[in-house]
Amino acid sequence: MKVSEKIDLLKKRREEILKMGGDDRVAKQHDKGKLSARERLDLLFDAGTFREVDMFVEHRSTNFGMETVEVASDGVIVGHGKVHGRVVYAYSQDFTSRGGSLGEMHAAKICKIMDLAIKSGAPVVGLNDSGGARVEEGVDALKGYGEIFMRNSRASGVIPQISAILGPCAGGAVYSPAMTDFVFMVKKQSHMFITSPYVIKTVTGEETTFEELGGAMVHNSKSGNAHFACESDAHTIQMIKELLEFLPNNNMEEAPQIPMGDDASRLCLDLDTIIPDNSKMAYDMRDVIHSVMDHGDFFEVHEHFAQNAIVGFARLNNRSVGIIANQPMVQAGCLDIDASDKISRFVRTCDAFNIPMITFVDVPGYLPGLQQEWDGIIRHGAKLLWSYAEATVPKFTVVTRKDYGGSYLAMCSKPLGADMVFAWPTAEIAVMGAKGAVEVISSYRSEIAAATDKKAKTEEKISEYEDAFNVPYLAAKRGYIDDIILPSETRIRLIDALEALCTKTEILPPKKHGNIPL
Repeated sequence: MKVSEKIDLLKKRREEILKMGGDDRVAKQHDKGKLSARERLDLLFDAGTFREVDMFVEHRSTNFGMETVEVASDGVIVGHGKVHGRVVYAYSQDFTSRGGSLGEMHAAKICKIMDLAIKSGAPVVGLNDSGGARVEEGVDALKGYGEIFMRNSRASGVIPQISAILGPCAGGAVYSPAMTDFVFMVKKQSHMFITSPYVIKTVTGEETTFEELGGAMVHNSKSGNAHFACESDAHTIQMIKELLEFLPNNNMEEAPQIPMGDDASRLCLDLDTIIPDNSKMAYDMRDVIHSVMDHGDFFEVHEHFAQNAIVGFARLNNRSVGIIANQPMVQAGCLDIDASDKISRFVRTCDAFNIPMITFVDVPGYLPGLQQEWDGIIRHGAKLLWSYAEATVPKFTVVTRKDYGGSYLAMCSKPLGADMVFAWPTAEIAVMGAKGAVEVISSYRSEIAAATDKKAKTEEKISEYEDAFNVPYLAAKRGYIDDIILPSETRIRLIDALEALCTKTEILPPKKHGNIPL
């Protein structure tokens, strides 16, 4: 064969593979409102930068007549390119090619790209759209999943791992996304579940739908398995690209600084009046975050899950920072099981990738209740204490209002390792609220019992306790608060603290790993 013929043959084979499952199947994908696997990669990467690896890989199964079945690229496209000029690795499952089913070689391609990402210290993005394990390949397919899970574990905390669920994701396939750092889903299009509605009906008699069982909003609001609910494939990929800008390439680097053009000495005058005079009234903590951060930009994570807590990324004087906050608008900002899990996971993510953390505190305590206790609030609450105590990145805390008891400790207090703690003059830092304290303190109880007007005496003692103890000055006297500041000064003081501590180093005792209360 002549050289020119060999070149023509290569071009022809490439053209055939690029057609994926064929025009008809690609058209069906589009009819469902979904992009093809290659179109998704084109959106993710900077134009002309994607380089495919293992285009010519084929399955080698001979079971059930598979030796006669061709699957373009074995149902997955893998490679590397640049996103905003930075190297990123990715794989994109091709539903038009045998339903994107995962077999031995399909898994081997994903593993190869993950290995390269780990070696080079670059993020990996998985675009999942698969019918699950390729049944014809049996245990070889299961082995493939296991090898992917192993790499998810090895890469965790080393490089950012991002998963997008862009179609079905069932059975063993759900565990790889669950082991990654962030999970995106598309409303009304993507689904995740261990067992399908048909299996559930057969085994338990319960009737459900794909959407009710494992739709995007279910996993974003109820289970917490997903972090983002998006409107379409394109919206998902745009959000992934935005998220990557807040993250470093790996655990040995820092996130890129991006010039935002916001004044570092800008006062936040609106914050001087944001706290209501009545401490029982709520306000939106997001307003505080938007006011302090560069141009008010805030990339919220887990927006629909455990809404009594807020987590996400922002920039402060051009630096990427992780934001954690209580939300007084929901359950008065109490900590419960889901909020503890949500914050703990986010704290550990920030710490793994060298992202400084800022915690805004307005917390009256842990949510009381029989079900919370039975479901393990002690264990889940301990995760929060653990995560903050373990973190070695710069940690800053701003107490805006309530900060009581065990929740005071849990929300990145000075005893738990906060580097700088600021309090507004409206801060209430105490073991408990005034009403509860008056009911507990014996001298108060005696005075109230001896009073003619017990109600008036109770109110008097509550006011007395509030004036004496529900203030930031006692904690400041002990050094648990580094400074009491005007709310309007918050941005300036946080920027100064971040600049002072951006070179922070802290070495923990050597150990294999801690035994976090999971």
